[in-house]
Amino acid sequence: MNIAVIGTGYVGLVAGSCFAESGNDVVCVDKDAAKVESLRQGVISIYEPGLPEIVQRNVREERLAFTTDLEAAVKKSFVIFIAVGTPQLADGAADLSAVLEVAVGIGRAMDRYKVIVIKSTVPVGTSEKVREVLRKETTQPFDLLSNPEFLKQGAAVEDFMRPDRVIVGADDVRPAEILRDLYAPFVRTGSPVLIMNTRTAEMVKYAANCFLAARISFMNEIANLCEEVGANVDMIRKGLASDSRIGPAFLFPGLGYGGSCFPKDTKALIETGRQHKYEMQILKAVDAVNQDQAVRFIDKVRKHFDGNLRDKRIGVWGLSFKPRTNDVRDAPSLRIIESLLADGATIAAYDPEAMEEAKRVFGARIHLTANNYGSVEGADALLIATEWQAFRNPNFERLKTMMRHPVIFDGRNIYDPAQLRQLGFTYYSIGRS
Repeated sequence: MNIAVIGTGYVGLVAGSCFAESGNDVVCVDKDAAKVESLRQGVISIYEPGLPEIVQRNVREERLAFTTDLEAAVKKSFVIFIAVGTPQLADGAADLSAVLEVAVGIGRAMDRYKVIVIKSTVPVGTSEKVREVLRKETTQPFDLLSNPEFLKQGAAVEDFMRPDRVIVGADDVRPAEILRDLYAPFVRTGSPVLIMNTRTAEMVKYAANCFLAARISFMNEIANLCEEVGANVDMIRKGLASDSRIGPAFLFPGLGYGGSCFPKDTKALIETGRQHKYEMQILKAVDAVNQDQAVRFIDKVRKHFDGNLRDKRIGVWGLSFKPRTNDVRDAPSLRIIESLLADGATIAAYDPEAMEEAKRVFGARIHLTANNYGSVEGADALLIATEWQAFRNPNFERLKTMMRHPVIFDGRNIYDPAQLRQLGFTYYSIGRS
């Protein structure tokens, strides 16, 4: 099948590459000429395990191409995916300008029947707006579908190749069957392809992300109360996870959620509720708890140093919002570092993949080190912000000799409190007395 994917961000690049991997002819479109040229050379700016190999292989075997020519890509393709960004506006709503701009371009380029699929995360009712734009720009027949993505950063290729489910929003079952056929290679083990109307499909995406965000904030709130009453959140988590009605996913307390989806989508659904005169009370609380979580952690650091962080050297391990990605968007580490800098602290930081992104955010305001041990040389404290695998079993004796003071603030609960104290560290974590 001839496919065009408009947008080579996280969603578009993964989708286009995986569709090519299953034998389709795919052209990915982006208006950034430098980015397109890099992709043609197999150079990928995002860190996603397995993705570079798939891109390089399918470019080499001529199933995957990259271009800035939207018109040519539309004319060549039967199915066209819209996968551009929908960033957050000041009021929390999703910015649809890129989606609507692409719709104009598709409409003007169409020369025959097309199946157009919105893969971008968009609010309920966006499909109707896109359909109106297309009808203004073309007299050619088309069907418009919704096909939200549910990829986890760090496991996106695996998620696309073996999805839990595929959601197809269609107001006519016939074009929906086209997408069912397209996804058939990925659901051979029995994962469902769920067909529903477009408004419901648009809502599913937000409901899923907001539910997961709610689990994170709920567990963080439980952890915060554990600190006040002397309970151990680790054992509470295990007790909850063993309940078949609850399960273990997204129950680890920490510094709060970040990234390109949960913060943006939670605020967008709150704003959708406001626009329809319905207050999303639970989601407002979810967002508030998440905003406060990093603040509580910073307060622990301040309290340890009696409110005086001036000239204190803090080592930070982890900058990306989660492991296995270089994405620092809305990462809790950024809020924490900014606060520590404002208090006069000096920051030395390391992340296995997000150093370039951190350099763009902080410039020369923090010191980025060549490895994790470099960031703790002469440090008054070490702060764990991201639970990368490489941080889980460091040489603690080496750490202790390198640091000015053996103090660890563990924002991801990756160490054992008793062990760290036995080794002579002053140790703080979340929800564990």
